[in-house]
Amino acid sequence: MESLHNIVRRGEAMNRDDLVSLLSLTEAEDLESLYRAAYETKVRHVGNIVYYRGLMEFSNQCMKNCLYCGIRRENGKVKRFRTALKDIESMAQWAYENGYGSVTLQSGERQDEAFIHDVEAMIRTVKAIGDGALGITLCVGEQSEETYRRWFEAGAHRYLLRIETSNRKLYETLHPHDGLHSWQKRYDCLKALDRIGYQVGTGVMIGLPGQTVEDLADDILFYKKENIDMIGMGPYVIHGETPLGQYAVNEDLDIKSERNRRLRLGLIMIAVTRLFLPDCNIAATTALQALHPLGREMGLKAGANVLMPIITLPKFRKDYLLYDNKPCVDDTPSQCRQCIAARVASVGDRVGFGKWGDAPHFQKKHERT
Repeated sequence: MESLHNIVRRGEAMNRDDLVSLLSLTEAEDLESLYRAAYETKVRHVGNIVYYRGLMEFSNQCMKNCLYCGIRRENGKVKRFRTALKDIESMAQWAYENGYGSVTLQSGERQDEAFIHDVEAMIRTVKAIGDGALGITLCVGEQSEETYRRWFEAGAHRYLLRIETSNRKLYETLHPHDGLHSWQKRYDCLKALDRIGYQVGTGVMIGLPGQTVEDLADDILFYKKENIDMIGMGPYVIHGETPLGQYAVNEDLDIKSERNRRLRLGLIMIAVTRLFLPDCNIAATTALQALHPLGREMGLKAGANVLMPIITLPKFRKDYLLYDNKPCVDDTPSQCRQCIAARVASVGDRVGFGKWGDAPHFQKKHERT
């Protein structure tokens, strides 16, 4: 293998073989060098500032039946909930008063008119706080272009829709063949979001059964090809009440070793993506912390610059579990705020309080058009 230093130095000019080489690293010394280079790239291109996206998980009702997800339609053990608009306003007001520059509205997926109307009302309610001071990211799944445009005009300006994997065949192993799940439809939604003018976010699950490092390299190339602005990806974490989770448990002969592998791959993906796409926003997801108590700090040190502290109402947190061992379920928003601030400080970063924290990539993209 060519020296790590030479590959890393190519940065944005790396090719697929370079990406595969970096994603295949396992030696502790090599990994530390990779993370250090990615962190230095982060500081040069987006600064050592971490931006918050206060996460409001407002409903776990879902029409989809994804094989990996804890709130899938057929999981009868989930207590379903919807958050009242007055509580959305209260959570957003708390975020504003505590210096969170942005919030994320996240839920299970629905496409009915009542849901579309409710989300629009939430957006307008949040935008009324502080005279539009809060940025809004939506993460509510596949919708029509008309719906995306309606929400954009109401005031949302970022949208996260994970492609889950750029490998269509692997995608099919994650979903039932029921006519509701289509890689092409998901891809078309990303294109629609870009046409409308959203800052487009996507991402993948890392360490899936059957996934290769070549798949992961192709995922990073997909981000670049599609001109993605923000990336929310994390290691696959099992939910025991799902078909894929039960399969993964049966396949894993050494569960601890497999968790460590997924954590390592999750961190490497952040680092390599930062080197290859230096001016994008990259999140250190809670899934990292589900696999290691310091997972999110590790993510920041590997090049991430966005955190999503949970501000969901405490009474609903235990009912919004996409995977097992989700952190912060028992914490209040204030406890999360204090905890996250300490985590950021521990790695030498600082919080961009009161800032939307738009990706420089998005700004540059629109300067060119």
